[in-house]
Amino acid sequence: MPLHPEIAKVLAALPAPPHGPLDPVAMRAADEAQVAPAADRLPLHTVRDTTAPTPSGDVPVRVYTPDDAEQHGLLVYFHGGAFFLGSLETHDHIARALAKETGLKVVSVGYRLAPEHRYPAGLDDCYAVVRWAAEHGATLGWDGTTLAVAGDSSGGTFAAAVAARAHDDGFDRITHQILYYPSLDLDFDVDRYASLRENAEGYGLETAGLRPFNAFYLDSGADPADPLVSPVKRADLTGLPPALVVTGELDPLRDEGEEYGRRLGAAGVETTVSRYVGAGHGFVQHFSWIPEFHQVFAQTAEFIAGRTRREGEGRTP
Repeated sequence: MPLHPEIAKVLAALPAPPHGPLDPVAMRAADEAQVAPAADRLPLHTVRDTTAPTPSGDVPVRVYTPDDAEQHGLLVYFHGGAFFLGSLETHDHIARALAKETGLKVVSVGYRLAPEHRYPAGLDDCYAVVRWAAEHGATLGWDGTTLAVAGDSSGGTFAAAVAARAHDDGFDRITHQILYYPSLDLDFDVDRYASLRENAEGYGLETAGLRPFNAFYLDSGADPADPLVSPVKRADLTGLPPALVVTGELDPLRDEGEEYGRRLGAAGVETTVSRYVGAGHGFVQHFSWIPEFHQVFAQTAEFIAGRTRREGEGRTP
């Protein structure tokens, strides 16, 4: 199917990208300029900024509480942005929608970005905040049941890597991993996945842009052959948390996400793979105001609620 008409309309109105090397500072400023004023954001019971003291250092986090209940399950969220863009502000609307729809307390992570910070700084921050959340459950008001990790695009990379790293460390508290159009194979061989050619141009993210966009991360020491950098390269996926993998029909990264979901299922991991028709990359961040795509938050809530009923009861922080 073609792009959703509302997405096509927006893409047609975008100016041509500037020539020359990518400028992280200018691109970050442009993204921040698009953030909605605080008064126009989805209201929740409380939203507060704090700091998570971790072995990685003090990591900025934003905690979203959906209602006045004393305790909630937790969802730790990692924003996207090709490892060098994105912030607590640019993805605030996603965290708010997740809290509203799931009923979970959401902890959004302001992890360190490339190229200023070398690999694995960002991943270390994300993993450390998950451990911090579990260790400080009483302070956060965690009910001891759900502890989900979620991320979009490169944040989905981190969510998958955090789940794998936790498993390898014997930290078994993560109950779910939610990956929105994740970037799971940073070895950009266009012949590896059909979607890299089928969706190469005209749908927002273009295949030719993958290498320069991810160069800041790779040049900072991230090795595409490392399964913590390219989670699809992990040989043994058994024992990982149940997964929801969301892809866009017209995303160049579609097939690597779906392949990871297939492999998770084959390894005995309870996995749901959901392809959104007419969607390109980034639709949760940029186009969740479209009703068909806003459903991703309800789907996330259903996925988590179904798993929590079966396995979450009786857990304590």
